[in-house]
Amino acid sequence: MNHHLKATITAALLSVLTFHIGVKAQTVTLDQFESTEGWNYIKSDGVNITAQTDNGLSGKSICITYNFVKGTGYCGIQKLFPINLPENYEITFYIKAESPSNNFEIKFIDSTGNNVWWVNNRNYNFPTSWQKVRVKPRHISFAWGPTTDTRFRRIDRIEFTVASFVGGSGKIWIDSLTFKALPPISNEYPAPVAYEISGTQSKPIAEILDQQPHSVWIAKNKSIQEILIDFKALREIGGLKIDWMQGKQAQKFDVLLSYDSINWEKTFTVNLNINSTSYIRLPEFETRFLKLKLSQSNNSKGLGIKDIEIIKVEESNTLNNFFRYIAKNSPKGYYPRYFLDQASYWTISGVSGDAKEALINEDGMVEVEKASFSIEPVVKVGNKIYDWSNVKTSQSLTYFIDGKTYDYTPTVNWHTDDIDLQVGITSYGNANNSSKLLIGYTLKNNTNKNQTIDFYLLIRPFQVNPYYQTLNLAGGVGTIKKISLDASKDRVEVDNTSLYFTQKFESFFAGSFYSANPTELIRSNHKEVVMAETDNLGLNGGFVKYTIKLKAGQSHTLFAIAPYHSKNINDSELKTKNIVDTIAKVSDYWRGKTEYVKFNLPSTAEHLLKTYRANLMYILINRDIHGIQPGSRSYERSWMRDGSLTSSALLKSGITDEVKEFIEWYAQNLYENGKVPCVVDFRGPDPVAEHDSHGQFIYLIHEYFSFTHDTAFLRKMNPYILRTIGYIESLIAERSTDYFRYGNDSLRAFYGLVPESISHEGYSAKPMHSYWDNFFILKGLKDACDIQIALGNHEKYTRIKQVTDTFRKNLYKSINLTIKNHNINYIPGCAELGDFDATSTTIALTPCNEFENLPKPEIYNTFERYYTYFSQRKTGQINWVNFTPYENRIIGSFIMLNQPERAHELIDYFLSQQRPQGWYHWAEVVWNDYRTPAYIGDMPHTWVGSDFINAFRNIFVYEDIDHNTLCIGSALKQDWIDSPQGISVQNLPTYYGNLSYSITKGNDHYKIKIGGNIRVPANGICIRNFNGSKLPKGVEVNGTKLNTYNVNEIRVNEIPCEIKIYY
Repeated sequence: MNHHLKATITAALLSVLTFHIGVKAQTVTLDQFESTEGWNYIKSDGVNITAQTDNGLSGKSICITYNFVKGTGYCGIQKLFPINLPENYEITFYIKAESPSNNFEIKFIDSTGNNVWWVNNRNYNFPTSWQKVRVKPRHISFAWGPTTDTRFRRIDRIEFTVASFVGGSGKIWIDSLTFKALPPISNEYPAPVAYEISGTQSKPIAEILDQQPHSVWIAKNKSIQEILIDFKALREIGGLKIDWMQGKQAQKFDVLLSYDSINWEKTFTVNLNINSTSYIRLPEFETRFLKLKLSQSNNSKGLGIKDIEIIKVEESNTLNNFFRYIAKNSPKGYYPRYFLDQASYWTISGVSGDAKEALINEDGMVEVEKASFSIEPVVKVGNKIYDWSNVKTSQSLTYFIDGKTYDYTPTVNWHTDDIDLQVGITSYGNANNSSKLLIGYTLKNNTNKNQTIDFYLLIRPFQVNPYYQTLNLAGGVGTIKKISLDASKDRVEVDNTSLYFTQKFESFFAGSFYSANPTELIRSNHKEVVMAETDNLGLNGGFVKYTIKLKAGQSHTLFAIAPYHSKNINDSELKTKNIVDTIAKVSDYWRGKTEYVKFNLPSTAEHLLKTYRANLMYILINRDIHGIQPGSRSYERSWMRDGSLTSSALLKSGITDEVKEFIEWYAQNLYENGKVPCVVDFRGPDPVAEHDSHGQFIYLIHEYFSFTHDTAFLRKMNPYILRTIGYIESLIAERSTDYFRYGNDSLRAFYGLVPESISHEGYSAKPMHSYWDNFFILKGLKDACDIQIALGNHEKYTRIKQVTDTFRKNLYKSINLTIKNHNINYIPGCAELGDFDATSTTIALTPCNEFENLPKPEIYNTFERYYTYFSQRKTGQINWVNFTPYENRIIGSFIMLNQPERAHELIDYFLSQQRPQGWYHWAEVVWNDYRTPAYIGDMPHTWVGSDFINAFRNIFVYEDIDHNTLCIGSALKQDWIDSPQGISVQNLPTYYGNLSYSITKGNDHYKIKIGGNIRVPANGICIRNFNGSKLPKGVEVNGTKLNTYNVNEIRVNEIPCEIKIYY
């Protein structure tokens, strides 16, 4: 933008802002788009964009043409508009498009270019004809940036961006971008006045706006009646809450709005209303007058209203806020827990590799379909109604039926004096074809008398995934556009999903939320009506009802089945005996997948073992086809970072085929220049720079080869490895110029590294030269060298070895310079900040195997500092808000640093932070307050789970690559090795083959037997930290005395062997 134009805009805006509030604010035109001058392209790799003028509303507009060639990415246009913002304002523009529903982002960038505020319209339904968009301060949120002051007070640049949600290509037209200063925001409005309208006559009626439940308005005319509300000034509203007199609801009513009480616009219509309280959402409407046109009372004595409450704009600006408002104004239990701003926790069910997964929350609510609907139980015993709010709950992975238990089945139990309810879910069938969700409901009469129980299954457009889960897939309110009953009364159709029931239900109800609230109907004993409901607003719901007679102590079970990918089911699948057989087969399948390694440990290790096995199951369920993913909702994408470390956990547990499939699939998504995308999903590779992915890709292939020794596969993958090495070299070259070599200390700290990136997303605010990235680059280079040796490519090995050696030298120069520049005594997280991040630094030990080269004592200081913080947090000496259980990976570091007591202290603490305990997993974020309703990532978060698996495995064995040895039993607990039955581990995969060993305690010695199809490493097998690192009195190996041992280790060089350690 030229200086004259910039000055003109600034002067015009200042003149607007100096107007007295009572004077109508002026609108400043920022751009009429008569030309594209000043607009610059913003785009990522793999995206094409052009912009040119086209016909507009009256004159020209700008037309943006885009194509997501790789499926993912972003593109847009940006222009300089320096604006000092008043307290209140409005930015408007017109838009139309020929575009699929991608994300439409309106961004505001400050003068540094680093801090961004935005309006993020996810999965935006672009209008096909011109539509005005209004942006006010409440719509704008801080997106990212390093600033600590996130108040939005000035614009420097405005950007219109399209980010891939479904990909594809399209055109977007934008016209008439304006800015208008508004009077300061106020929640103080004149008191509205209501009138009863009859013909040309009007009569004031104060009782409906006085918020006094005992003062009511009754209209004797039961047919048509009008109520007009005059707000006395133009104001924004969010909707209405209408409390009807019992039985005197209007069956049908319209809501109309007007600026002048002459010209009216109908904005909402409700038909067949039977609600005692009507909640009407009018998001961000502005009006002076509101009219209710009431007709057809449910009572011959006329219409009646207790109160009308005006819902505020912020209470309905999103559907989630609307239902939060409704839940807080309804009896507890009417709506899912999270709408009362209480955190809700959940787990997952699915078939390994299936693209669809179901969720069940701690209260027994089951989400059948992503972003769609859920099923909730309600139990009625006489006049008592039980829901999640008034029962005791417990959770487990064990389903109980017919006197037998079935593991690997997420289950919720309700406990009351009258009844118990068990809700269990499992999934079966062929992934992405015939897979199905199976839900079991078991009711038990806890009394010593016969009981008749009304059992309801609510079907509503609410997700298990809560409203505060906002990344990738917004949680909270889902959608049901159509719900209907099959004539056989054993199937309900919910949009594209069929729900089959093994027992015919007595009755069924379906209706729009605005007409009939099913929870209210259950409590009011309203006679259910069999019907179907279609409503494009997507807020339909209903229930099925069973009446079950139970004798004292008797139980009854029924099942529901929902096919994931089709509507069809075989009749035999609905027979109870076959269902129980299916549950047993699924349980056996998961036992076979997760118990390849056999652990025989004391009962004190049960929680530890169940967590290990459960997270292996969760990892495989979270897979979509070949993609290994950390979650099923917020993180339903395949990151190389998460995938490589999760794959390592699978390989260490004997699961190899899924890892091979993941590598082959991901390799197909590399960029032509060898760049490894940070993440891949159904749309394709993501171009965002996260430079750890390149080294992790090579590490993953090397890890697979180390466990499988599949040379043919290694050879097949080597061209991808060599392409990636070429890309790594190009990155290193960017920071290997004289500008960095001879710059000041800060610049020299970047020399020879790869460029800045958001890295492990710990630097999303602003990309940094992250040592996490660079350690993984080093790991990739080292592994590429090993791979070339394994394949006999000596020339390539020599070249890559030179790159590796130079890179390692520059990496440690950078670390030491950063330590000096920031005057710190630990290993920093990045070169710019000298920040402390032990969760990041831990990867330098494993899997990067750089302990010998890391600066001392700084590496020790790093984990001492972490342990001090951990201890203070654990014991409540410091206030903390949340933490990420990625800290699980530090367990392995303490084991490798020969501090097993600390490792187990971390284990015990992290196990105690599983929520709920019975499902044995973590979310990505743990909040100090159990019920804090805030973002938690995903549940179960299986990258976190894989961190635990990798650390758990280190207790029993790990490869010491630096010393070419295999370390056994480095963190075995004392009560394990002292237990009467001893301990044993069988079939434990290592780089050197599958390891088995057992330990038993005698009167004066321990006996360790080591076997398996294992090749002894060059420097043998090392038993570390055994028996509290006490110095043995003597050691025998296969009957021969061993003299080379000390307090920390006993080393053997033959397999099989029997070791006796005397004390």
